[in-house]
This record gives sequence, C-alpha cells and structure tokens, in this order.
Amino acid sequence: MRIKELSERTGVPARLLRYYEEQGLLSPRRQENGYRDYDEPLVARVEQIRSLLNAGMTTEIIRAVLPCLAEAASSQYPAPDFVNRVREERDRMAARLDNLARNLKAMDDYLAAVAEK
Repeated sequence: MRIKELSERTGVPARLLRYYEEQGLLSPRRQENGYRDYDEPLVARVEQIRSLLNAGMTTEIIRAVLPCLAEAASSQYPAPDFVNRVREERDRMAARLDNLARNLKAMDDYLAAVAEK
C-alpha cells in the first residue's frame, strides 16, 4: 500500500510516517519509481509505535524495543544494561498509568457528586 493509504488506515499523517522511517522504526519497500510500498503488517507496527510514543517512550527506546516486542517469546535478549533500560521505561509507564487512574477516579468522584445535586 502507498503512504497515503497507511496514513488513512492508521490516522497517522504521512509526514510522521516518513519520520518513523528516518528514525528506523519503519522499513517500507521502495518501488522502481521511488514510492514507498508498505506491507499489511506495518499497519499494526504503526499502531504499536503510536501507542509507545503516547506512553512517553522515545523513538530511540522504541527502535531498540520493537524487535523484542515482536518476537518476545523467541528472541535473544540483549545485554543486562538494555534490559534494565527497558525495565525502567516499563516502570515509568506503570507510574503514569497509576497517576492517570487516580485522576480518572477523581473526575468520576466529581461527576458523581455533581450529578447528586
């Protein structure tokens, strides 16, 4: 598929898809005319990248983590420093989730209190 179709299917602007390619997160094939050609599995890859970016991960970490996420069951895990770095990112994401959950509860409590009046 062309970049426009991938953009429409994922909701990610074409310029960001090109940026992901520059960052080594996507590797589309090139047609003879130079156009990018995206395979179907890259739809899920783009959605995964967006999710990780929204969670606060950097493109540098994502580039290193994506292969592990794709093949977690059978991959050879890298050096302990990298594993620790991924663990730190995971812990940071968990802390953000906890904070979001507290904020969500506070909003629910407020809405419930307002609805009673």
